[in-house]
Amino acid sequence: MRSLRRMCAILVSATLTFAAVVADAAAAPLNRCQAIARAPGLVQPVSTRPVSLGQGEVRITFIGHSTFLIESQRGVSIATDYNDVVRPSGIPDIVTMNRAHSTHYTDYPSPEIKYVLRGWNPAGGPARHDIEYKDVNIRNVPTNIRDWGGNAISYGNSIFIFEIAGLCIGHLGHLHHTLNPEQIAAIGQLDVVLVPVDGGYTMDVAGMIDVLRALRARLIIPMHYFNSYTLARFTEKIKSEFPIEQAPMPMIVVSKWNLPEEAKVLVLPGQ
Repeated sequence: MRSLRRMCAILVSATLTFAAVVADAAAAPLNRCQAIARAPGLVQPVSTRPVSLGQGEVRITFIGHSTFLIESQRGVSIATDYNDVVRPSGIPDIVTMNRAHSTHYTDYPSPEIKYVLRGWNPAGGPARHDIEYKDVNIRNVPTNIRDWGGNAISYGNSIFIFEIAGLCIGHLGHLHHTLNPEQIAAIGQLDVVLVPVDGGYTMDVAGMIDVLRALRARLIIPMHYFNSYTLARFTEKIKSEFPIEQAPMPMIVVSKWNLPEEAKVLVLPGQ
């Protein structure tokens, strides 16, 4: 009888273990970001930086201007539009840069940075990036920019796409024009888009809203605004199409399970 009870206990333990494994597998995030995320819910701002992220979570912190710190569960840190003026503390693993102005790049990145991804090609032609590091994939889609005289510079900017935890996060960089169908297809379906909304140095607000319509991301986070006036000019024009929420903190944790069911604008206060 004792042997029978011991055998039953072993079977129950094994069944529970198997159920936990199955549950974990069912909760595992997609590892590519071309499909549209469909889970309902709200993005929850967090007031303190947790020690670690859960499975399928990504931390996004707005540092200021067009620089964000993006962090994965496995501890990969990425700084966008890394420059000498606005940057996160510490040394990120990966930095992306664009060359429109000095607030979007640096000529002297630390040698401790593992990957320095320039949005332009110093040798000419388009920049091409597609790297895998731990639980992160980063690729880019080149776009053009204008110089101060209004002349076009081919491939001077890149839209960087970060594929992390089943999410597709796009940083539009210093985008100066609407996107053609080939560029939209190359970007794929974004879940989160980090969008410049200054309305002048990049492109006019109406044109940028056209870009957001085409990209169909469910979470729109404004950046590259210089004061409350330029931010309000963008939010006034877009509020008829997307609800707008003001986050209390510059940091949020996002997962495919807590994305908003319908697209919305989330304004993160810059530091």
